[in-house]
Amino acid sequence: MTAERKTRQLIAIGSGKGGVGKSTLTANLAVALARKGRKVGLVDADIYGPSQPTLLGNYGQRPEVSEDKLVPVASKFGVPVLSMGHLIDAGRAIAWRGPMAGKALTQLIDAQWGDAEVILVDLPPGTGDVQLTMLQKFKPAGAIIVSTPQDLALIDAARAGQLFDEAEVPVIGLVENMAGYACPHCGELSDPFGKGGVETAAGRLELPFLGRIPLHMDIRQSSDAGTPPAAGDSAQAAPFLAIAEQLDAWLCANV
Repeated sequence: MTAERKTRQLIAIGSGKGGVGKSTLTANLAVALARKGRKVGLVDADIYGPSQPTLLGNYGQRPEVSEDKLVPVASKFGVPVLSMGHLIDAGRAIAWRGPMAGKALTQLIDAQWGDAEVILVDLPPGTGDVQLTMLQKFKPAGAIIVSTPQDLALIDAARAGQLFDEAEVPVIGLVENMAGYACPHCGELSDPFGKGGVETAAGRLELPFLGRIPLHMDIRQSSDAGTPPAAGDSAQAAPFLAIAEQLDAWLCANV
């Protein structure tokens, strides 16, 4: 029976700072992997600020319970997901201390994931209780770090990388988000958050640079509407699909 069990890989998606687009990247990577035929699930580990129900279009749905474990909520993109956003009333603040948040994370990860072979974990920003609980109880196979290009975000991203390094969790690579903005009127390109900082940091740390995602209105609008760009074939889907391709290759090489 042990030989027949499916090896399930946990991949953490982290950042040092909030507001860098980590949840959007996680949702799109999950959808892109599902399009490639991967059996993938998603845990929204941002206990205090859950976003995945909105991003995957199943906000308001509740998970069932089977054998004292949660059953992930299905999405129309083939990615089952669990989030505190599925368990609390809309607009309700979650005011929990660290142990409660850690217990919630345990319930989300230790769920009835069925035949899922990969679970992406959308971590909260920083290096706090939720991250420590995950590393102690559910050590990931690898981690991806997301940052915007400016120095302040990179400083915090380096801290997240250090946490994974100390826990002996390999960093699969770095992603630069909000990298470049094309004016919808004139087409002129600008870089409000800078450009190339994450790629430079990846080179300095001798880590793979997985790619950059532009700052684009369509990504924001489709994300708010619960239709991740990676579900389609638009220009905005391309960078997510390219990063997912590299993650898929890493998963194949590290079964």
